[in-house]
Amino acid sequence: MDQLPAALERAGNEESWAVADAISGVLKNSEELHSWRRHLLSACMKGLVAMYSSSKEESKQEVERSMLLRLEKLLCVVEEVDPDDWCSLVKTGLKYRYRDETFLKVLNVAIQLLYKKESSL
Repeated sequence: MDQLPAALERAGNEESWAVADAISGVLKNSEELHSWRRHLLSACMKGLVAMYSSSKEESKQEVERSMLLRLEKLLCVVEEVDPDDWCSLVKTGLKYRYRDETFLKVLNVAIQLLYKKESSL
């Protein structure tokens, strides 16, 4: 379980995300759930950065879209991010996906969530 977040950072690893979802279900009423979701959020952001960096064109749109939707869900429940992960995602995302509608929508939602009054950033 400790090595799963690192595996999730690799682009297009849907099987690992299925396992992560199953673990989230098991931890549903656990004290560890918030910490687990923070790890997943970080892995999701790092995975998107890796995807954007390795595939400068939008060739894996469906995979990217599912990762962006996952990112949005995780942000809604965690509401805090590692500043380095956030900076990297915004910088890389805007560099390579500034025309991608899904990326821009999720970025807008993230900004609204993270930059409200009592935020970690």
